[in-house]
Amino acid sequence: MVTYPGAQEYLPDTLDLLSLATASRGCRGCDLFKAAARTVFGAGPDDARMMLVGEQPGNEEDLSGEPFVGPAGRLLDKALEDAGIDRETVYVTNAVKHFRFDRAAGGKRRIHKKPSGGQITACRPWLVAELDVVRPDIVVCLGATAAQALIGKNFKLTEHRGEVMQLDDELRGSDLLGRVDPAVLATIHPSAALRARVDREEAFESLVRDLQRAAGLL
Repeated sequence: MVTYPGAQEYLPDTLDLLSLATASRGCRGCDLFKAAARTVFGAGPDDARMMLVGEQPGNEEDLSGEPFVGPAGRLLDKALEDAGIDRETVYVTNAVKHFRFDRAAGGKRRIHKKPSGGQITACRPWLVAELDVVRPDIVVCLGATAAQALIGKNFKLTEHRGEVMQLDDELRGSDLLGRVDPAVLATIHPSAALRARVDREEAFESLVRDLQRAAGLL
């Protein structure tokens, strides 16, 4: 059985976004690098007051190497616009930096598969380093996986969506983060609005409302 060391082994000595993004391309902290086409690091200004954290890159992100450029990313762009938030001022990233997927019948189409708890934990040092560099005032977790990575493994979106929370105690006390103590708010991932079967428009509007709430905390 192969044991992977986690991303901590691959962090650069110099912590800035360019150094982190460059180092992340060589990350072998978990097994996801083997099938993914690219590492997809975060993007945005290093002084962003708001950070958006999703689950993992999707198919289009994996092929392009850029976060939130697929269907969910385009919906997120619209939600940010409707919420009065300029995407160019926001830092966007994911809890996991490689695409995890299964092959559909025939072997061509790649279908999103939720990352495991071990993979999320292995990748978390990249996310912690991004928080340390950007030092946002508010972190918006897009979906339960992102929230579990930052708030705690037992987080449930159905119970705590829209609440103003804090990073989990382990992260707040880490040597890397030091004085970083942003407000944290969780909402649905934009892909959930895309998949909504009953009322897609209401799901989208609820995402906009949560983003407006987050912006109001700045």
